[in-house]
Amino acid sequence: MFQAKMRRPVDGALFRRGGKGHKQLKALLGRLSVAAVVLLICTISLLTTIKTNSTSSYPSEIHLEELWGPAASGGWRPSSAPRFEWPPPPKETNGYLRVRCNGGLNQQRSAICNAVLAARIMNATLVLPDLDANSFWHDDSGFHGIYDVDHFIKSLRYDVRIVESIPEIRQNGKTKKTKAYQIRPPRDAPISWYTTEALVKMKKHGAIYLTPFSHRLAEEIDNPEYQRLRCRVNYHALRFKPHIMKLSNSIVSKLRAQGHFMAIHLRFEMDMLAFAGCFDVFNPEEQAILKKYRKENFAEKKLVYSERRAIGKCPLTPEEVGLVLHAMGFDNSTRIYLAAGELFGGERFMKPFDSLFPRLENHSTVDPAGELEENTRGLLGSAVDYMVCLLSDIFMPTYDGPSNFANNLMGHRLYYGFRTTVRPDRKALAPIFIDRENGKKAGFEEAVRRVMLRTNFGGPHKRVPPESFYTNSWPECFCQMDSKNPADLCPPNNVLQILESQLDNETVGDPESTQLNSTISNEKK
Repeated sequence: MFQAKMRRPVDGALFRRGGKGHKQLKALLGRLSVAAVVLLICTISLLTTIKTNSTSSYPSEIHLEELWGPAASGGWRPSSAPRFEWPPPPKETNGYLRVRCNGGLNQQRSAICNAVLAARIMNATLVLPDLDANSFWHDDSGFHGIYDVDHFIKSLRYDVRIVESIPEIRQNGKTKKTKAYQIRPPRDAPISWYTTEALVKMKKHGAIYLTPFSHRLAEEIDNPEYQRLRCRVNYHALRFKPHIMKLSNSIVSKLRAQGHFMAIHLRFEMDMLAFAGCFDVFNPEEQAILKKYRKENFAEKKLVYSERRAIGKCPLTPEEVGLVLHAMGFDNSTRIYLAAGELFGGERFMKPFDSLFPRLENHSTVDPAGELEENTRGLLGSAVDYMVCLLSDIFMPTYDGPSNFANNLMGHRLYYGFRTTVRPDRKALAPIFIDRENGKKAGFEEAVRRVMLRTNFGGPHKRVPPESFYTNSWPECFCQMDSKNPADLCPPNNVLQILESQLDNETVGDPESTQLNSTISNEKK
């Protein structure tokens, strides 16, 4: 994943080990190798950008008035309802499934989606997922503190049975708890793992506890109905508690009272900078802090900042974000909501951005009740940021690598009606920014515009690895009213009534229920 310094092999007869000249020359060759790699990467990236722009069908100009509205849908609409046979969960299940969703709010959100799907696959009763008391935020709000539990259970009644806890059992006149057998599932486990190894343990013990459960079910599954279930969980069942929704809506109303607004996820924070290995823009004291954090929290790897930046692995600085927006045509009247934790490096890095875009807000400055003042870094603050970014007219992530917040939001905005997303191509922008820093400022804004014109602004597009399903659920979770491909047709309008009827019949294999299972397909013909 990370590239180490490249070293050119040398002849041992010419350079004897241990000599001072050898060490100096070896160091020089190492530095030259790094420079050559960076130059090569930047050149290829820039040439590729120029070539593809000269022959593509992308627009030649950026029209800001169009960006404030949703992207073109191409006739697609969001739809995660079943389109083919989808029997209700049977009364008799194979046991109880408990999971511990580790990580931050959005990593946990993806894990919850996977947990529901795993329960469906195993014909298990899902126990309300445990949310990790986040080690970074020290927030133990739990599922009940963040999500509407009743809505969650009711929304998924056609898919899985859900209980808040494993019920106690009566045995020999005594009441006792069922202890779930603990298993550490493999990362990105295939469906077959759940239907074999995990299921065997569940049937033996009556309940299993999968921990940790971040990224423990493969994302790419060749079953559109399973993928649509993930969307039903993510975009319908997982609704924040009423007070969070009310607070978020009040903030959005205040922002929108003065017109359009843009939300930016400014991921220029200590944990991400340390993970990415992007140290060189900081002073020695700050670099020491980042390196210490990296050593304590991530696997040891040799990272070279210039190489990392050249391949787009570093978060954009606040100044770079401002320069991209300015090149696109946004001016100092643009109202911007910043979704971010504590920016590393402080005001020194924000001043250039502030000078370009002074109308900045965050959830603390527009929170009408001051409810977030004491909890800006916890799950509540993250949940409010999530909703404000979801409802904004334009959303701009500045680092969408391992950032679950940005990736989930892009997927949710796509599903929410192709809402505009400005997604900078950091790899293509890197040589342009490097040239500017080296004094080559002529044509800078035009070069930035060429890169940005090749990005997708939130419309339907093919999912290409490493893009996540949670970032782009097209086409599985979208449909068309008129399509030559039956798989893309929208389900019948009465699909919920059909599912309700199946649930009432409750048993799989009942003749009446089997007949209803085929109705969904027949209604579309």
